[in-house]
Amino acid sequence: MKTPNHLRPLRLPLAATLAALAAACAQPPPKTEAPPPRPTHDAVAAVRAAGKGDDSVIQVQPLRDPAVDGFLREAETAEAQGRLDAAATAAGRALKLAPEAPEILQYLAEIELAQGHLQAAEEHAMHSYRLGPRLGGLCARNWQVLVETRLQLGDPERRAEAERQVKECRKAPPTRM
Repeated sequence: MKTPNHLRPLRLPLAATLAALAAACAQPPPKTEAPPPRPTHDAVAAVRAAGKGDDSVIQVQPLRDPAVDGFLREAETAEAQGRLDAAATAAGRALKLAPEAPEILQYLAEIELAQGHLQAAEEHAMHSYRLGPRLGGLCARNWQVLVETRLQLGDPERRAEAERQVKECRKAPPTRM
């Protein structure tokens, strides 16, 4: 088949355009910077394990709105199902009703840690520490969040300081006779 005269000038540019498109498709995609590697261990489990054990600290907690407990149950259910966004939303609702509750702030920090929101996890954990007891399980969990975030960020100096603080939360009670 012969190309009509009025289309002949388009033939060469069209062939060059098609060749350029084919070459572009053959190129590998440009490399993007990879996010930092995920830890090989469960950071949230490590935080929660830091809070377990023999607690000699007496903690007095005021009665709170039953809606707070409902939101926390909802958050825990969502977390167990792997729906971390829903867990964070429910925990945030509980926090709105009890903004000075250190255990809710810590729970939210743990959810944020699981989501990879390291800055927010640190902020909530330290806010919990400022409001909560300076000894015991909650204190240890607060500082363990920093151990885990600093591990992921590759900050060995601040990680070592946070590990020291975890140990400080576990002071032995005075000997009573």
